[in-house]
Amino acid sequence: MPVKSTAQEEEYIKRQEFERLKKVEEEKHKNLSKTEKKRLRDLHFMMCPKCGMELVEIEYKDIKVDKCSECDGIWFDAGEFESVSRLNKSTMDKLFGVFKK
Repeated sequence: MPVKSTAQEEEYIKRQEFERLKKVEEEKHKNLSKTEKKRLRDLHFMMCPKCGMELVEIEYKDIKVDKCSECDGIWFDAGEFESVSRLNKSTMDKLFGVFKK
């Protein structure tokens, strides 16, 4: 009979896989030239990762949120999601109310 892994074991395996993939990507980034990094940044800066259209940056309570001008996706930069998660519910509702149509 197969042994079922626990939630902790699955989380550990996923974390290990993430760390492995992160190291692979870091090595790739290290090998890119400065010119290539600049070209990629210029190509993708403020573009939606889902549909490729322009992102519009909206600032609310010192949190900058990027919203896609086409698909209405909402994107956070590093650390911004943590800032949003610390807001109380009514402030969070106001923040996301800005994006309603």
